[in-house]
Amino acid sequence: MNAKTNATTANNYFELDGKLALVTGASSGLGWHFAHCLAKAGCNVIVAARRQDRLDKLADEINSSGGHAFPLVLDVQNRETCKSALSSMASEIGVPDILINNAGIAKVAHFLDATDSDTDAVIGVNQTGVWQVSQTVCNQMVDAGKPGAVINIASILGLSVAPGVGSYAVSKAAVVQLTNIMALELARHQIRVNAIAPGYFSTEMNHDFLNSDAGKKVIERVPSRRAGELSDLDGVLLLLASSRSQYMTGCTIPVDGGHLVAGLM
Repeated sequence: MNAKTNATTANNYFELDGKLALVTGASSGLGWHFAHCLAKAGCNVIVAARRQDRLDKLADEINSSGGHAFPLVLDVQNRETCKSALSSMASEIGVPDILINNAGIAKVAHFLDATDSDTDAVIGVNQTGVWQVSQTVCNQMVDAGKPGAVINIASILGLSVAPGVGSYAVSKAAVVQLTNIMALELARHQIRVNAIAPGYFSTEMNHDFLNSDAGKKVIERVPSRRAGELSDLDGVLLLLASSRSQYMTGCTIPVDGGHLVAGLM
């Protein structure tokens, strides 16, 4: 059996062919990768973010590879435009089976120095944005009588702490708790809600830090002695998106090379 056959067998195992997935924050980093991963597994993917040009490039990549992708310009922290865009999505493309709440930003500042504008921006995207997108999409699922899977992208910093990233850590801790609340209240609608808490993965947002002396010291403390590869997230993403995890809800799963269990942030 060759590698291509192995990949096809794995994709068939998760039974995601024809499922409609919405990925926020898809214009770069984890979201870009998640969109490709879900498309390769057979999903039709709505790629959402604020940057139209990046979305068009991503959609073109997926479509030219034999997948199906639809760009959706979406500002997760603007409630009115967010609701309008998601309403148009539902009527023109369909109600998603899978929602990946991935949009996120970070601002580096110690607590005493953090500005209101930076803090508000981080909370607005990472916490309020997840609430607003989830509320709208989950209402669409309920109205359509459609079971669903929601995957919130949290962080190990939502489960522990590190200096200089207070607003980010607080916002991701809120995502973890929101995951629990949604799981509890939406289970009766057959909507499962889980979270992935990545450790350190090199993306546009943290590339400079991870390549700095301070970043290299952080990676040295990871038991696996490396930063994560984006492909390290594929298995848990496809599991939580699929019916193979149909009895899992309210879970937050760290993917961090053992960083949390080492207890050193």
